[in-house]
Amino acid sequence: MKLNLFNSKKKKHISETPGYIDSDPAKCVQCGICSYNCPIGIDVRAHVWDREPMINTQCITCGRCIALCPRGVLQFVATDGLSKDTLWST
Repeated sequence: MKLNLFNSKKKKHISETPGYIDSDPAKCVQCGICSYNCPIGIDVRAHVWDREPMINTQCITCGRCIALCPRGVLQFVATDGLSKDTLWST
């Protein structure tokens, strides 16, 4: 039996731009279009429901969720990328 202790097939996600996705939960109708279209598979709708900005997630900030949201719930918040609150987890 061969054990693979180092998962070499794990995909590394690289942020496309420094910042994070924030939301206005009052506008959200929980349609799920944002989560369905996330290329990484993040449950964006859950972040909106919990009123949590998508900081320290695997989000690559591609903007698909923002562009496809029919109610304008999501917005991109730019950062300098150096703040400890906005560094992406590994």
